[in-house]
Amino acid sequence: MLTTLNTAYTDTRAADLAWALGREPLPALATLDLDIADAKLQLRLLGASHQVLLEEDRGICSETVACIAGSSTPLPLGVAKRVGDWEYEFAARVETLSRGSFAGRAQELLALVSDHPNGLAGVFPGSPHAFTAMLAHHREGQVHWRTWHAYPQEGQLVATRTRVGVRVAEPAPV
Repeated sequence: MLTTLNTAYTDTRAADLAWALGREPLPALATLDLDIADAKLQLRLLGASHQVLLEEDRGICSETVACIAGSSTPLPLGVAKRVGDWEYEFAARVETLSRGSFAGRAQELLALVSDHPNGLAGVFPGSPHAFTAMLAHHREGQVHWRTWHAYPQEGQLVATRTRVGVRVAEPAPV
């Protein structure tokens, strides 16, 4: 699903993105509710980037990547945590592209996500290449999602990937 976000473009620098796990739901400009395997997933586009809410029998997990006022947790390259009965893995990277490469990559990503039943993309006013896009899927008993945050004025694209799965019990010693 592709939407135009009716808000000012507030997360204007890749360096301003922060990561948080376990935040309460923030006001969303667009949402997509998905049932993936035994989990309920809500992809949320914020004025300042994204939030994902995952709910299943074991509880709720939330991930926020956004410009968060007063946040002291910058966007990490990687995180691996246990969250209740879940294993949570997050990775992020920032690509800097030439103007032409950026425009092509932006169009490619928007087409991929907007045509996918588990995809949500929002374009910010002022530039067709200023967007946040999210895509979710289920594989091998785990929920996965990827996100892309585009900053055309800097030629930067922030890509994240997340995997959440049930913690596998360690085998008993022999």
